[in-house]
Amino acid sequence: MLALALAGAATAAAVAAGYQSMAPTAQWYGETFTGLAPGSRQIALTYDDGPNDPHTQRLLDVLAKHNVHATFFLIGRYIQQQPQIAREIVQAGHVIGNHTFTHPLLIFKSEAEIRQELSQCREAQQDAIGKPSNLFRPPFGGRRPAVLRVARELGLEPVMWNVTGYDWNAPPAAAIECKVAKQIPGGNVILLHDGGHKQMGADRSQTVIATDHLIARYKAEGYEFATLPEMMQNNSSSW
Repeated sequence: MLALALAGAATAAAVAAGYQSMAPTAQWYGETFTGLAPGSRQIALTYDDGPNDPHTQRLLDVLAKHNVHATFFLIGRYIQQQPQIAREIVQAGHVIGNHTFTHPLLIFKSEAEIRQELSQCREAQQDAIGKPSNLFRPPFGGRRPAVLRVARELGLEPVMWNVTGYDWNAPPAAAIECKVAKQIPGGNVILLHDGGHKQMGADRSQTVIATDHLIARYKAEGYEFATLPEMMQNNSSSW
């Protein structure tokens, strides 16, 4: 019986550890910013896996139409392929973040590999726009203490999310909107995608449409859209 109990406890601990390494709002392995307290009237739109030709540019057009600024977590190898898109993002007043160089699941990487992924992405940002970001989002949300430690040693602030549109498989825009709407109490960091980590050219047309509708909807309801630095500055005590 004791052996069974110990085995059960070990299994439960492993499940909990796995959950904490991937769940976006989990904090076991170190504090990360995930949004403000419910009830805030601010919302932050964030986009992963760009820059992506042509959908990042189309998304920039939608954001400009609504006079909304967002935060883009860019993959370093894509920045190298499309540096002009990275520059367009920044020139339009948006914020960029470090999303590693190749988009690996970092919980399975050594500290040296983690450091290389983050450093190479930072170098790609420096080359493209002249100034690297101090924000970092781990691919797939995967992190363990070493991931967050190395990030902070490099001067990067880890950022997660608390709402996702589940748009990585390019569902219809209405489905993306519905997923987001079910999770909005205010103060939210919304995860969407303007690219795909497997290859350049991922179809994000439905995310572009959903973004247009979501901004119109929540502006009409009195919400304010903010970049992550703006949101973090407004309530640093929440993370």
